[in-house]
Amino acid sequence: MSSPQRPRAQQQDTPRPGASARKSDRRPRTEPARRFEPRPLPPLSFPESLPVSARRDEIAAAIRAHPVVIVSGETGSGKTTQLPKICAMAGRGQAGLIGHTQPRRIAATAVARRIAEELGSPLGTHVGYKIRFNEKLAAGASFKLMTDGILLAETLSDPLLRDYDTIIVDEAHERSLNIDFLLGYLKQLVEGPRRDDLRIVITSATIDAERFARHFGRDTGRVDEHGKPIVEPAPVVEVSGRLYPVEIRWQGFDDSHRDDEDEDDLPSRIDEAIESLWREAPGDVLVFLPGEREIRDVAEHLRRLIARQSGRGGAGGGSLGGSIWARGPVEILPLYSRLSAADQQRVFSPSRGRRIVLATNVAETSLTVPGIRYVVDSGLARVKRYRYRNKVEQLQIEAISQAAANQRSGRCGRVSDGICIRLYDEADFLKRPRFTDPEVLRSSLAGVILRMKALRLPDIEAFPFLDPPPRKAIADGFALLHELGAVDERRELTEVGRTLSRLPLDPRIGRMLLAARELGALREVLVIAAALSSQDPRERPPESQQAADQSHKRFADESSDFVGWLKLWNHWQAAQAGKESNRRLANQLEREFLSPRKLREWADVHSQLVETVGEMHWKSNDKPATPEAIHRALLTGLLGNLGFKPLDEPMYAGTHQVKFTIHPGSYLTKKAPRWIMAAELVDTGRLYARTVARIEPEWIEKAADHLIQRSWSDPVWSKNSGQVVAHERGMLYGLTIYAQRRVNYGPRDPALARETMIRAALVEGDWDGKLPFFVHNRKLIAEIEKLEHKIRRPDLLVDDRYLFDFYDAKIPPEVWSAQALEQWWRAASKDDPKLLFLSRDALLKKDAGDIGSDAFPRRLAMAGVAFELDYRFEPGTADDGVTMTVPIAALNQVDPLRCEWLVPGMLKDKVQALYKSLPQKHRRHLVPLPDSAEAFVGRVATRAADPGAASGHWIPGKPLVDALIDDLREQHGIRLQREDFRPETLPPHLSMNFRLVDAHGARIAASRNLPQLKADHGARAQTAFQAALAQLGDRLRVAAAPESAAGEMGAASGADAGVEATRQAAADAAAEPAGLSPGQRFADWSFGKLPELLEIPGRGPRAQALIGFPAVVDVGDAVELQLFDEPEAAKAAQRGGTIRLFALALKEPLKFFERNIPEFQKMSLQFASFGSGEDLKRELVAALIERACLGEPLPDDAESFAARLAEARPRVNLIGQEVARTLAGILAEHQAILRKLQAARAHAQAADDVGKQLEDLLPRRFVSATPPERFRHLPRYLKAVSARLDKLRTDPARDAQKMAELAPLLQAWRRIATQRRGQADPRLEEFRWLLEELRVSLFAQELRTPTPVSVKRLQKALEGLRA
Repeated sequence: MSSPQRPRAQQQDTPRPGASARKSDRRPRTEPARRFEPRPLPPLSFPESLPVSARRDEIAAAIRAHPVVIVSGETGSGKTTQLPKICAMAGRGQAGLIGHTQPRRIAATAVARRIAEELGSPLGTHVGYKIRFNEKLAAGASFKLMTDGILLAETLSDPLLRDYDTIIVDEAHERSLNIDFLLGYLKQLVEGPRRDDLRIVITSATIDAERFARHFGRDTGRVDEHGKPIVEPAPVVEVSGRLYPVEIRWQGFDDSHRDDEDEDDLPSRIDEAIESLWREAPGDVLVFLPGEREIRDVAEHLRRLIARQSGRGGAGGGSLGGSIWARGPVEILPLYSRLSAADQQRVFSPSRGRRIVLATNVAETSLTVPGIRYVVDSGLARVKRYRYRNKVEQLQIEAISQAAANQRSGRCGRVSDGICIRLYDEADFLKRPRFTDPEVLRSSLAGVILRMKALRLPDIEAFPFLDPPPRKAIADGFALLHELGAVDERRELTEVGRTLSRLPLDPRIGRMLLAARELGALREVLVIAAALSSQDPRERPPESQQAADQSHKRFADESSDFVGWLKLWNHWQAAQAGKESNRRLANQLEREFLSPRKLREWADVHSQLVETVGEMHWKSNDKPATPEAIHRALLTGLLGNLGFKPLDEPMYAGTHQVKFTIHPGSYLTKKAPRWIMAAELVDTGRLYARTVARIEPEWIEKAADHLIQRSWSDPVWSKNSGQVVAHERGMLYGLTIYAQRRVNYGPRDPALARETMIRAALVEGDWDGKLPFFVHNRKLIAEIEKLEHKIRRPDLLVDDRYLFDFYDAKIPPEVWSAQALEQWWRAASKDDPKLLFLSRDALLKKDAGDIGSDAFPRRLAMAGVAFELDYRFEPGTADDGVTMTVPIAALNQVDPLRCEWLVPGMLKDKVQALYKSLPQKHRRHLVPLPDSAEAFVGRVATRAADPGAASGHWIPGKPLVDALIDDLREQHGIRLQREDFRPETLPPHLSMNFRLVDAHGARIAASRNLPQLKADHGARAQTAFQAALAQLGDRLRVAAAPESAAGEMGAASGADAGVEATRQAAADAAAEPAGLSPGQRFADWSFGKLPELLEIPGRGPRAQALIGFPAVVDVGDAVELQLFDEPEAAKAAQRGGTIRLFALALKEPLKFFERNIPEFQKMSLQFASFGSGEDLKRELVAALIERACLGEPLPDDAESFAARLAEARPRVNLIGQEVARTLAGILAEHQAILRKLQAARAHAQAADDVGKQLEDLLPRRFVSATPPERFRHLPRYLKAVSARLDKLRTDPARDAQKMAELAPLLQAWRRIATQRRGQADPRLEEFRWLLEELRVSLFAQELRTPTPVSVKRLQKALEGLRA
């Protein structure tokens, strides 16, 4: 969106609005506003040296005869100063003023002084001027110089311009928005009957005369041969020649001007051009540059150049041979519109030396800088273009048109022959457009449309613009007015629009004042509005920018640049109140880098606004306004200049899909807010927001409620609110103001809301309603759904469509929320108490059959613990099938074999799936598979129900696959191996799913892989188990475990029967005190026979009893009774405790053995990498006891312990010597391998493999940890390693080939071992030793293996492990 233009258009030169505020909407007057009595003019004289003077009679005659005259002539021909006198010579100025417009204030005042000087009359007497904030025009004056904005503003109070009988529009080639609108307005006046006395003179040096003549032509009333009206063009008087000729020189860019850092080094090219001119003759130079930044850059460059050249030229004494820059003083003067009045006046003051004036296009027309002999034209200008799509103004550097270039060259040749150097070539000039694009084609038209509406002019489409604006520009203007609330949908003025048209301001600033009146912030917003309509009084001289910034810092505000304006205003008001004199105040302000003139202009605009709102009876606020009120008022006029900064983005996202950053001059750049509004967005190569403030998005909603486009998405039923809610999104010109806002969707779409409520709340049950019909229906549906999940049949319950149709037929259309439903049902149910009730028969689509509860029990008993079961039928989900809830303390007591059998109701499906996985040659004997599976389940149930049956092994205590193998052999004579079945192909729901929960029932993990679950959480389970023991203290009971309790399937009597049997057995055993409690210590076997398990009673009404497995644990000098949560852990601990008891009983024989270990010193040195000498002794003693005393079965009471002890005592030393000799061979071979391994480091892959093999074979405690039957093979395995290293040196390729065969098996073994860490698996242990035998077979076949072994055999064994 374009900025509220400060120094432009009607905002720039609007007169005091006094009477205009009361008459702007009335029809034009038909009588003059006042009686005009001109003062007699002095004798008119025309300088004969000016070319226009020679054509004065011709021009005067044309003015007398025609309402519009076009005067075209070269720059410097005298048009600007002589045309007003020619009009007077033609008899004009008797019925009204001769008005003369200029595009700029400085030109209007300068031309007025020049004409007054030529008339020999004081300024204001016969020739006066009126510009913004300044007027010098006495009664009776004939000539009035003014800006085109002033004349345009006077149309509000004087629509027919009765104060004038002649109007001269100078510099019409500029085609500003004001000029184009004024030309169209004047065309209507002169073509109408009420101002046929008015004369219009349009002039410029570079005007498209023919086009202007056609536009202002008169209809002759005749038609041509084609029937088109014949139009007589307005007369054109072309004035050729000028006072002094101007030579044009072209200096296009080439390699000679190339700079290392900048291809187009403009400052260097300018100093070269000036130097070439001054070498011919001295003279003042006017340099045209695009903007203030370029002026500062060139000025700095020239000053450095002059300082450098002056230093060099000093040695030459300033002779003609020295530097051209050192030949006398050089004054560098800037000239641009924002320059202070004092600095501008320096340009028109005499100078003792050479001058270089660096100017923008402000010096391009009308303005005559005295003494200019040379012009250097960069060919560039900053042109403001309004982007209709993004609503921003671009202020970018562009190449100027041919007409603008001619205007620039015409600035010289007025005091002597001139030279203009154009920094581009002639070909480039000829390619450029002849004329500059009219501003009406590149500006926002909102203010123009508002003015036309207020003046009741024709629609803008029919207005006689010289270049009609495009439709998109007109649409954009109306869109802005609609944004401000100035026009309605029919494009007619609203009350807001009529009020805005009476305010001499940009429409957006006027809208701010309207809002400020309502919000109680009018006093503050009047100050800000005046500031936005004026030039910034804060000055930043190029040589004192840092000091200026420091001085202006006092006015900064961390959240709003607008508040900075208020701080500056208050500072100035305080300075005025305490001033001693105007001169001292001006000096103080200049020291603070504040422009007194611009501050006065600001105050003048403010006083105009105060007077205007006073005449409109607006009352200012007495109390200071809050920052929120101020910014909410400002926001109403800046709705197109909003920005939101995402957290991870460096730039703001603005309206109309633009991105911008805050201008570096703003204090808010230090801490960028999330939401901002800006007074203007200006594109200077990068889009900047100027004068910004932090805002809240809630303010936008209030200010732009009529503009926000709201959309809704994802309408869903809300259980908590009892209504359908949707996510509302509000967007303003493509910028999301808010999103994901939950709103009630019912009023927006009652039909969809009702449908959603019925589906979600009544059909799907997502409602906490307590209405009797709803509670009854949901209870019936839940019972049927549970039955579906158990038997895995989704076709029992009627579909949702049936339920929806049922409710849809009975609930009226206006009911779309829970509250409305309750109100309606309570009233309607008085007549029909069973309204909306459903029956079981109505909900059942098919008969469910006779399904007993034993087939799908609620609990499953194992080791005396009843685990809860849940059923779900939803294929693809993680918990599809049956899920067992396992308390963390009971995790290690879950029997994987029992869980493999699932529940009776699902066993048939699993057996059938296993049958289906068999190879075809075996499967064909079992067709039809469902019948074979059902027969197997029947046999299992029959045998399990008969406790005296010989085949009691059918009770689930073995893997299901093993049971199937036995059954098929007995029933069909089919002999199968485990590898024939492929359990991995079974659907997930045919494996038990385990949900692990903590003591409070919170979910810890879930998996169908029980070994993995135990491996991941086994340690935590043991901790929880021991914590349960610690809480119970000595309240433990001894129980004897019934042999059948752990494996009871409960197919006939249900899962709870096993629990009760275990508890009864434990209670019976507890009746006979064993005298044992955890923590007791023993130095011999004096504790009798340990029970198989101990029952741990739970606490609380819902707590379950846990089963602990007792064992005596080695604690060094004794053993201690402890409880474990799994029998394998108890068995391992019992083995260690038994070794300790044997060691205590065999103390003397063992001491003798330790003193007589053969070659102990040598072995100690070789054992150093595994431990100390004492460690070696402990390892040998442990291995000795293992072999002498721990043969199967292990002793389980004092008698068996004593018998084993008596048997082992005489063999202790012999067995120990044998173990020591074997170990000596192992250590010696290990040392030899280490030496060979150092030499084999060149073969990294083989060396790494051997190193890992040694780590697996010989861990730190390998002597006691290696089973005796494997310990005796260690020397052979090591010899194979040594042989491999020998062969590696001669044939590394063969080693690599054998390693490639072995590697997949090693990787698979390590992966499975990692997955099952902590879980005992005899098959995995056997596979591990088969790998060692395979190594012997591959790398040292000459050592032979005790059993056949090959890669294929191990691959088949690996498949069995994976199953």
